[in-house]
Amino acid sequence: MKKESITNFVNILHQTHRAEWEATPLTENAISWLNELIQFLFPNNYLPKEAMYEGILKKSQADLENILLSYLDSGKINAEELADSFYGSLDTIYQDLRKDAARTFEYDPAASSVHEVIVSYPGFYAIAVYRIANRLTQLNIPVLPRILSEYAHSKTGIDIHPNAQIGVPFVIDHGTGIVIGATSIIGKNVIIYQGVTLGALYVNKQLSEVKRHPTVEDDVIIYARTTILGGGTVIGRNSIIGGSVFLTQSVEPNTSVFNTHQLRITSKKDTYEGHKIKMR
Repeated sequence: MKKESITNFVNILHQTHRAEWEATPLTENAISWLNELIQFLFPNNYLPKEAMYEGILKKSQADLENILLSYLDSGKINAEELADSFYGSLDTIYQDLRKDAARTFEYDPAASSVHEVIVSYPGFYAIAVYRIANRLTQLNIPVLPRILSEYAHSKTGIDIHPNAQIGVPFVIDHGTGIVIGATSIIGKNVIIYQGVTLGALYVNKQLSEVKRHPTVEDDVIIYARTTILGGGTVIGRNSIIGGSVFLTQSVEPNTSVFNTHQLRITSKKDTYEGHKIKMR
């Protein structure tokens, strides 16, 4: 590459990097803030003295404000007001998450306590990050919610877009491979197993402002590896969707949907198509 070409390339690269740098919060700072906030809400590594709680909360709020100031146009936004609005919602977020954890404990026979759910279940962690990121999204804060949700995705294998609307309580059992799209609407007391996708029928940038993902009403259970697609697809309340189901149409309330593939199980003494199974 000629010296002139190198110079031009470096200039373009620097200008692009600078523009993107200035419009993006530092991932390290965002993740540090998130982890410290979750540790404050659900202490596991250490338990601070009661007198320290207010100071920790104030530091957390100041950290969020500094993150927002680092990449948002201070002439167009008020970082202090945004941070204050988020922390004004923190009690509601916490109470909602306690309900999520309690419902998981009530539902899962393998759970020995609510605290076990909080400190060890990847599904609960993914929900916790979602509820934090969702509140930031409601405040029209860009980029930061996606950084947080993708961090949770990388840790748990559970991909919940922060724009999704999810009621309380919500249970994710096992969780790996779950995808919940941006315009999904999920009601209260919904339980979802691993490998479930709530997705769009097809992807087109022109549909960015259109509801593309399903609605799941209250008291629904969706079992493993099921795919439900389409913005007009509604899973009616109190329904059960079995494992490995593929749905692109709505389901009435109080409906059970199961895959019709039949599994045949035979013992070693049984016959198969009129012939004895030879034993070795």
